[in-house]
Amino acid sequence: MDVRVSDASLSDARTPGWLSREAIVAKPGFNRWLVPPAALAIHLCIGMSYGLSVFWLPLSRALSVGQPAPAACPDMGIATALVTTTCDWRVSDLVIVFSIGIVMLGLSAAVFGGWLERAGPRKAGLAAALCWGGGFLIGALGVYVHQLWLIWLGMGLVGGIGLGLGYISPVSTLVKWFPDRRGMATGMAIMGFGGGAMIGSPLATLLINTFKTPDSAGVWQTLAVMGGLYGAAMLCGAFGYRVPPAGWRPEGWTAPAAKSAMITSGHVHLDRAHKTPQFWLLWAVLCLNVSAGIGVLALASPMLQEIFGGALIGQPGAGFGQLDAGQRAQIAAVAAGFVGLLSLFNILGRFFWASMSDKIGRKVTYATFFALGCLLYAGAPWAASIGSKALFVTFFCVILSMYGGGFATIPAYLADIFGTQFVGAIHGRLLTAWSTAGVVGPFVVTAIRQAQVDAGIQGAALYTRTMYILAAFLAAGFVANLLVRPLAARWFMSDAALAASAKGGNATAAGRTSARGIGRGGVTPLAILAWIAVGVPIAWGIWSTVSKAMILFG
Repeated sequence: MDVRVSDASLSDARTPGWLSREAIVAKPGFNRWLVPPAALAIHLCIGMSYGLSVFWLPLSRALSVGQPAPAACPDMGIATALVTTTCDWRVSDLVIVFSIGIVMLGLSAAVFGGWLERAGPRKAGLAAALCWGGGFLIGALGVYVHQLWLIWLGMGLVGGIGLGLGYISPVSTLVKWFPDRRGMATGMAIMGFGGGAMIGSPLATLLINTFKTPDSAGVWQTLAVMGGLYGAAMLCGAFGYRVPPAGWRPEGWTAPAAKSAMITSGHVHLDRAHKTPQFWLLWAVLCLNVSAGIGVLALASPMLQEIFGGALIGQPGAGFGQLDAGQRAQIAAVAAGFVGLLSLFNILGRFFWASMSDKIGRKVTYATFFALGCLLYAGAPWAASIGSKALFVTFFCVILSMYGGGFATIPAYLADIFGTQFVGAIHGRLLTAWSTAGVVGPFVVTAIRQAQVDAGIQGAALYTRTMYILAAFLAAGFVANLLVRPLAARWFMSDAALAASAKGGNATAAGRTSARGIGRGGVTPLAILAWIAVGVPIAWGIWSTVSKAMILFG
């Protein structure tokens, strides 16, 4: 233990004062409601990872802009695609960028989580800004010189590291600032991640159309502009972070005594958390919830089109295979509205369910996700069989709200079980469940669908087996959540060990800084400006999404 503290001290000595953790300990008069906008500024940027698909089609014609056919090379392998300057890229080659990013999110969050707890959220936020914004700039260079490996490197590998660091950077800080509202606080930030694509996708489309010329798809310019914007916004968020002095609590608030056996007052060290069965049960809980939801997101558009076919455009007797090209374009637009609506409920669910978990408890919240989700997945084939578009859409909007709610509630669940001292790093390691689900969910759903297609099944029956399999995922998650129990006392750190580890939590600074007057709420000009800065893009994104979703009902 002494060696670790000494190493941290040496590291702090090499850190510029404005980047050190001690420099961001809040002073008297600081308003804790300034921290959520800082977290949102970062999460709204990295959330564009969900919207990267807006680039794939334009990039697949990057060399053949304005030409009647793409500059395709039919026998091109992946090795050739990475370095070719004469062939257009395939969409399947470009989609790999998203997979690399999600895998790197889990890996970087797991690897750098411990460093984040020692270095503080400002340094982590700065690194995230450089990686995410820089990844877009590297990607822009890759598009400009037509080198796919640069896009994989920039937007996938480097950007994925920024994705992981940016995602976990506010978790520990928000939990410590809002011990009275853990779920709400983390829900606010992680809501931003869900909303990133809601803002970024229409912005990217607007920029592409602005920069497009007869000789250019307008993508490299768009990536360069967005990389600069994201880097600047994330830097503002990183420098807006403050951490409370060690042991700080909101004035007038005391931790409720024995309110729930599921909420601990102790702290588990990062090195021991993954050795507990509770960690792996929660890993399974997150993985199963995400696998079910992300599988639906992967096929939402074709699912609606193939199930309802001509009924989406007032021709209930026409199946999807009977429609001509013009009619398919019409129902594709309706399906795009469905995807937008799902995205909106994904975002709103993050705040709603996380806040609700403060009242009903984290375990009950997840039990609701799994039990209600099972019923809705099992009921979706029935809604499809009776041709009720309204019921079908409603079922999946609720399902996606719980998918998003699962992401937002898990940090508070971890804080309840393992304490707050290392919750950011523990959360980082748990996010490997997301990386796993990002592969498992879409693979299972697409494999089942293809098997049904090969068997000649069409229409509403095409996805029936898929819905039942996803319901089984949630049933398994219900059991895993049911098995979560409070940790035994032997897992928690002793007072001496906690005091030694508090070096990373600014014990020294806490001794010099009075906690009185820190964290008070209230409407101040700075707080108003901070919330306007993140609120305006969110409002614009919601308006854009709702306007597109209206076609679903029109």
